[in-house]
Amino acid sequence: MKFVHIEDFFHPDAGYQLNLLSVSQVRQGHEVIIITSLLDKVPDSLTSFFSKENIKEKDQSFTKNTGVKIIRLPIHKYYSGRAIFHRGFIKRIKIESPDVLFVHGNDTLTAMRILFNFKSINLPIVMDSHMLEMATTNRFSAIFRIIYRNIFTPLIRKYKIPIIKIVDSDFIDKNYNIPFFLIKRSSFGTDSIHFSPNSQNKEVMRQKYNINMDDFVVLYAGKMDESKGGLFLANAIKQKIELNDRNIVFVIIGNTTKDDYGEMVESTFKSSENKIIRIPTQTYRNLSNFYQMADIAFFPKQCSMSYFEVQSCGLPVVIEKNEINLERVSNEKGLLFNEGSIEDLTTAIVRFGNMEKKLFQTFCNNSRENIVKNYNYENVALEFTNIMKDKYNEFYSQTQLSKKTSKE
Repeated sequence: MKFVHIEDFFHPDAGYQLNLLSVSQVRQGHEVIIITSLLDKVPDSLTSFFSKENIKEKDQSFTKNTGVKIIRLPIHKYYSGRAIFHRGFIKRIKIESPDVLFVHGNDTLTAMRILFNFKSINLPIVMDSHMLEMATTNRFSAIFRIIYRNIFTPLIRKYKIPIIKIVDSDFIDKNYNIPFFLIKRSSFGTDSIHFSPNSQNKEVMRQKYNINMDDFVVLYAGKMDESKGGLFLANAIKQKIELNDRNIVFVIIGNTTKDDYGEMVESTFKSSENKIIRIPTQTYRNLSNFYQMADIAFFPKQCSMSYFEVQSCGLPVVIEKNEINLERVSNEKGLLFNEGSIEDLTTAIVRFGNMEKKLFQTFCNNSRENIVKNYNYENVALEFTNIMKDKYNEFYSQTQLSKKTSKE
């Protein structure tokens, strides 16, 4: 089948859901096209982490290596985290004429414009949602939800568009009143073969960065903007953190934003009393090398898709206490800290650093087992594909029935 995915922001070096899903669907034997935005008007807060440089060459390399075609279209601007495409994007969807159109983010401006143009597009459509209550910070969010419930939810219901919930949250049913029969459930996931424990690589990487094998290595990889708690992270590891019988080393991977906030984060890192190794942003596939050399990973704010990769490499996690992360640390896979509490965060890190070896290994084993059993991405991608196929069959069976009824 031919699948077209439309997403406001896509970068070939990232490890976001679309990167994994598109590649997996090509492996399944499908033709896959991504329609996304040109990066010239995408804000630096999104692109500084991955870089806009040589994006054409990176897109071409991604297509050559994976078989996924990337089409970039102009946008007027990015507003409130959403791209405003030129009018031609609807026409481009029609030109590509997919069997199924997958719209990433049911509440983006792009999705809402597609809903308004559903009759013109006349294709099977599937959407997804990544939204959590804690991620909604816009002061107009309450007004937006009222508008969505009264204008866009009726269209979703009328056209029977399935919405795939990627996170275990009641956000879309509670705030948008999406009917339960249209809500599908899937998850994130990862390549559990590529992201796996590797003791040999652990030794090689530690030698490369002058880290002793008995040091306790704590890793963070990801964005360090305000939404991800970059300054909180830097302040949390500014004061000396002591363990009972070994040294602690922090490996911090990722570029900071090119603004005053980013400068404060980097300045705080430099003034830290702990040993910090700063690594620039890495490509998704290369991150496994760094995960394999660490002992644990921590995330300073909300939750992150990197969780799946680090746990697949057998790393227990220290993460913020919230509705999603409660399950992620259950059954001895990690530890929680209270939101914004440096004391809680450092206490959890120290607890792991001083933990008895047998118990720590239990956390490591449980982390890896959880991903292999529940979040192997080849299985997750198949769930998405089956939902898309079901929508295709339903759409065209109804179309044929409608034609037959009209003739009678």
